[in-house]
Amino acid sequence: MRAILSTIVVAAACHVAAAQASQEAVPAEASPIETVARSAEAELARSVEQLNALRDQIAKEKLPLAEELTALEDKLAQLRRDFEKTVRLVDSGKLELTTITAEIKKRQDELTYVGNILDEYAKTFDAKVNPAEMLVLAPAIDDAKQAAENKSLTAQQRLAKQVGFVDMTITRLGDAIGGLKFAGVGVNLDGGVVNGEYAILGPVALFKGESGGAAGVVVPQADGSKPLIRPLEGPLQAGLASIVSTGEGLLPLDASRGGALKELVQKTNLIHIFEKGGPIMWPLLAASVLALGAVLERTLFLMRERWRRSPRSLERFFIAVSNGDLDGAKKIAAGTKFYVVRVLGYALNHREQSIANALVYAQGVEMRRFRRGISILDTVITLAPLLGLLGTVTGMMGSFSLIGGELSAPGAITGGIAEALIATAFGLGIAIVSLIPYNMLNTKMEEARHEMESASAQFELMMEPRERATASQQVEGKLGQLEWAQL
Repeated sequence: MRAILSTIVVAAACHVAAAQASQEAVPAEASPIETVARSAEAELARSVEQLNALRDQIAKEKLPLAEELTALEDKLAQLRRDFEKTVRLVDSGKLELTTITAEIKKRQDELTYVGNILDEYAKTFDAKVNPAEMLVLAPAIDDAKQAAENKSLTAQQRLAKQVGFVDMTITRLGDAIGGLKFAGVGVNLDGGVVNGEYAILGPVALFKGESGGAAGVVVPQADGSKPLIRPLEGPLQAGLASIVSTGEGLLPLDASRGGALKELVQKTNLIHIFEKGGPIMWPLLAASVLALGAVLERTLFLMRERWRRSPRSLERFFIAVSNGDLDGAKKIAAGTKFYVVRVLGYALNHREQSIANALVYAQGVEMRRFRRGISILDTVITLAPLLGLLGTVTGMMGSFSLIGGELSAPGAITGGIAEALIATAFGLGIAIVSLIPYNMLNTKMEEARHEMESASAQFELMMEPRERATASQQVEGKLGQLEWAQL
């Protein structure tokens, strides 16, 4: 376009120059109109020629430009198609990347979950096997536990160790079903370490000592790493050594899935529990003996007083008093052991001083007999739980003192706590058992007091007219003595 414009400008300049030249060359005799017409025709002819030349030049230049424009348009369309294809590929890649990332996250979560299960399996496996097997499986269990805590291992290495441990446990299960024998050491009931041979038959573990030593069933210890050898009773004990040595004999099969064997092995008695309670059990024993003695003595006392009850003697006593036969009433009171009649007889014998005071004194004497021993029970009921609590506190202090020096024996700590709680159990048991007779004795004492107070009130009502008559006679006698003295 620039070339076309420059050509037009050049043509116009030439046209102006030619016009000027023609004006100079026109003869003076030519008319101005003719001169202008000829110049215009000449200029028009030159312009047409130049225009044609420009048209030819434009036509020549337009075709390559059109072809170039078409090629560029085709290239742009192809580039657009390529861009759209690339965008589709990028979007598809992003979607696939999101799916792959989610799948990787899912697999990682599954791997972490499986790893945690295997770690928990390794950590709790030692609590699920017989203690005798720990003599053989302890290194593998420790290795599996350390693999879970070893940060230097890769996930593949850690998983390989965990899977290897699972394979070992499966192999161990097959060996246990078919029978497994190995040498090891155990602890007998006397606390001595014995060398011998173990035999694992399913859930049952047996032991036979060297040279006819201890033989029995293997049980765990709360405060030791070596299993305890517990002999059985009866004909089962005779066949244990034969089973371990030859594989033949009477096998102690427990159909209750360990319940009967546990009951047989862990059989205890009251003396054993008393020894586990600690030194505080001796004051508790003394308190229980005192409470038992007081209860027995009070029981015999109440039985004896019940046998001595004589409502007929009380009735005869009141009949004699109402008839004025005081001497007969005294004889009835002296001849009976019924405490109510004794109280009334004492008041009758001391009626000269004060019947009311005599009744109160006699009732107090009898109530002291009924109250004897109740203070002992009251003291035991209050003291026994406190002694038990003291035993628990001291026992737990001793148990928790193991935390500083024996972190690897949590069984010893929990076992010490269980033993410490025995003192509280005994203290509460003594208090609860003593509370029942204590309330019963208080009830009987209140019944006796009510019975004596009722009889005393009735006796005072019967004696009141006689006392007034006696007082009147004494006043009249004194007045007579005064009159006689004045005469």
